[in-house]
Amino acid sequence: MHLVGHHFRQEWKQRHAFFGLVLYCAATIFIAYLAFRNSIDTVTWNALFWIIMLFASVNALAKSFLSESRGRQLYYYSLVSAPVFYLSKLFYGIILMLVLSIISLIIFSALNGTPSWNFTSYFISMITGITGLAITLTMISAITSRSGSHTSMMAILGFPVLIPMLIIIIKASAKAMDGFSIAAMPKDFILLLSLMVMATALSYILFPYIWRD
Repeated sequence: MHLVGHHFRQEWKQRHAFFGLVLYCAATIFIAYLAFRNSIDTVTWNALFWIIMLFASVNALAKSFLSESRGRQLYYYSLVSAPVFYLSKLFYGIILMLVLSIISLIIFSALNGTPSWNFTSYFISMITGITGLAITLTMISAITSRSGSHTSMMAILGFPVLIPMLIIIIKASAKAMDGFSIAAMPKDFILLLSLMVMATALSYILFPYIWRD
């Protein structure tokens, strides 16, 4: 938890990056508002929101490990174990993306209206989906931090891994927009949680070998 607090203090020192992400999301949402002018249907509403959150997640979490210099990583390596350091980055990324997604949802709803949805189910599916994206992208950021082409490798490795998760997330959130409750869609959440647990376990096991390099 001390490392998580340290990451947020570092983020606050460079808070222009976070506010830049908020501006990126707000600008994209405003373009969607200009394009549809409140004539947007629920399917398009849901798809647009997740497209925006996907690219915002990639931009936000790409720097999770890539922003750390080799000297600073060596310093962290001498202080804490690899699993502890990875979990601190993971929790930091999840909290950061949850804050960004809630801000984006408020702006998106204010500009493009709120459909007739089961808000509780949609909010839970959004939180679960964002957490899944954060877990996957943090793992990919850790891998690409050891490559020479950071940005390109993030995109190359990220999107093929994210596609199955995105299909489940969009499917679950679409059901929530149709009025379904969480109890009516257990398979979607079981699959999503299984992917999240598998990604977390694999990254927790493999990260010490990556970090040792």
